[in-house]
Amino acid sequence: MEIFLAGRFIRTSRELEVRNPYNGSLVATTFLAGESELETAITSAEKAKPILQSLPSFKRYEALMHIRNRLAERREEFAQTLMLESGKPVRYALGEIDRSVQTFTVAAEESKRLPREYISLDWTPAGEKKEGLVKYFPAGIVAGIAPFNFPLNLAVHKIAPAIASGCPVIIKPSSSTPLSTLLLAQIIAETDLPCGSVSVLPMDRATGNMLVTDARIALLSFTGSPDVGWRMKADAGKKKVVLELGGNAGVIVTQSAPVDLALKKCLVGAFSYSGQVCIHTQRIFVHHGLFREFSQRFSEMARHLVTGDPALPETEFSSMIDESNAIRVDTWIHEALQGGAQLLCGGSRAGTMVSPTVLTNTNESMRVCNDEVFGPVVTLEPYENFEDAIRMMNNTRFGLQAGVFTNNLAEMDLAFSNLEVGGVIINDVPTFRVDHMPYGGVKDSGLGREGVKYAIMDMLEPRILVKGW
Repeated sequence: MEIFLAGRFIRTSRELEVRNPYNGSLVATTFLAGESELETAITSAEKAKPILQSLPSFKRYEALMHIRNRLAERREEFAQTLMLESGKPVRYALGEIDRSVQTFTVAAEESKRLPREYISLDWTPAGEKKEGLVKYFPAGIVAGIAPFNFPLNLAVHKIAPAIASGCPVIIKPSSSTPLSTLLLAQIIAETDLPCGSVSVLPMDRATGNMLVTDARIALLSFTGSPDVGWRMKADAGKKKVVLELGGNAGVIVTQSAPVDLALKKCLVGAFSYSGQVCIHTQRIFVHHGLFREFSQRFSEMARHLVTGDPALPETEFSSMIDESNAIRVDTWIHEALQGGAQLLCGGSRAGTMVSPTVLTNTNESMRVCNDEVFGPVVTLEPYENFEDAIRMMNNTRFGLQAGVFTNNLAEMDLAFSNLEVGGVIINDVPTFRVDHMPYGGVKDSGLGREGVKYAIMDMLEPRILVKGW
């Protein structure tokens, strides 16, 4: 599969094999871009900037809706490709394609209502007979670095807002999962967007780091690990930086909670795509009066997840992205057990498969509690009162999203006011996300917000026109 460079599909001298994480089979061969290809992408994007800026809203809308419609038409093909490259069960791969369709739909609508405002300036004598018009202009070239776990939709969350705001965009997909984004490039190439508007270039880390350091890039949008993200911010110079860096999201299950709903939601939040989700439900704090029942039922449900080939429609749980990550998660599990944690279910590994694992009697010094496990591991612990649960939830360097199962309005308000996160989800898990909501975190979970409208705002710069008479 060829890579997409400023409107052209090309090959390079460096081949990149993409393999199925579940069985190791070769899915496809594509190519890595080097410094010369990246330079072409940047110079082409610079040429496209004034053309994109001058495009009327209806042209951007038409391009985004064309991509949206063609993606919906090719839904099954995209889902199969995504499943093969990522090992994501096909039921979740289909869901990711549907979300990508929705993301383009929202971007198309937002492209028709980019912000502008009138400001009265005569609040002081100096402003008499003057008025202001604030208009927002495209910031410039956007560099988007996308991860493996949502290889299409998280790339789309950078591509679609860039098109809507009139910014050229260069996407570096994960080298593990570039194929679905390259398929998307085939659809983008069908539009009337000027050459240089979009490039999709798999790269090695050294080449990709040029996106971070090059002063011609106006905004860097990175989704990935905290250590890498904060280092990129330090190296990024004067450009804007948006970071979505994950976390170790928690859930509180209160005495008034709808327990059956909480169990069902927590199971999906904990183990969908083997926990390889930034807002994976990693820590669950259950009121002590419900703890025994909840832990028994939750562990039993985890044991009965349908596990196996991600291509089968009935599969709920499959492999991790590669064996090195599976080994890392297995190591963390056994470190916790050696430190006194109790295993309620799971705890085994075979190749890239780590079984759904539930631990209790953990403590905050264990990596399964204080770091982002990014795997199929959940800790379950009891709490005495709601304030204690909030304190335990906040006792982390991360702060992306949190879930609270309660039917008590006072607890809802207390959680919203005191949880140190970017989003509080009531009667659902922190894994909940729809694509037009503001999404991002505090502390080590990142900087700025995604969600189409909010990403567009980062890609625009305000300029004021002052009129006098």
